[in-house]
Amino acid sequence: MLELKHISYSVREGEEQLDILKDISLTIDDHRLVVFTGPNGGGKTTLAKIIMGLVTPTSGQILWNGQDVTNLTITERARLGISYGFQQPPRFKGLTVRDLLTLASGDEKLSKDKCCQYLTRVGLCANDYLEREVDVSLSGGEVKRIEIASILARNSQLMIFDEPEAGIDLWSFARLTETFEQIHRTGKATMIIISHQERIISLADEVIVVGDGTIRHRGTAADILPQILADTLGGCPVLTKEVKA
Repeated sequence: MLELKHISYSVREGEEQLDILKDISLTIDDHRLVVFTGPNGGGKTTLAKIIMGLVTPTSGQILWNGQDVTNLTITERARLGISYGFQQPPRFKGLTVRDLLTLASGDEKLSKDKCCQYLTRVGLCANDYLEREVDVSLSGGEVKRIEIASILARNSQLMIFDEPEAGIDLWSFARLTETFEQIHRTGKATMIIISHQERIISLADEVIVVGDGTIRHRGTAADILPQILADTLGGCPVLTKEVKA
């Protein structure tokens, strides 16, 4: 179980204080697929990075399976089963795709067949990619899919994906959504996905709308998606009121 208690995050811009997140409290039960959505700049990615430890909250507490991880490093959180997929994944000159998958899995003898399984689930052929370096020779979409494959190899208990659809072609996107469905069906991992895509939102057990640094609404995809889709002219109805976590 993931528990966020009164999470706030502020930064200084000159003499002004900008409140990016404002007293967010949230509980996510095990094995749930939760989508964070909402307008750009609303705080979704910052909230996800705080969970991973990439950003330190100004105040508040983070509990993972009952353990306070607020002051733990990224590495320590990863060892506890938390992983993160970046919107713009880093590149590693000199590191091959096979190397990356091997490191992620923790299995020094990771077989080619296993690598192939991970890559196939994100729409890539192992024969074409295993010995390629994760560097500038790969497109943004390719690097994104390889990173997601490495998260699958790690077999984390909590998987966080920041806009996994970004830079991915339609065919690979279809394979990716199938992968998310498969992971969810196994009941072995909790997933948090930041997305604006209707197809991904429709997979969610719960949709959390983040706007202006607060949780503006939360509910099932069936409840929230029609309201978002109906918002074509004015302000989004799910952003007009705050709800209690």
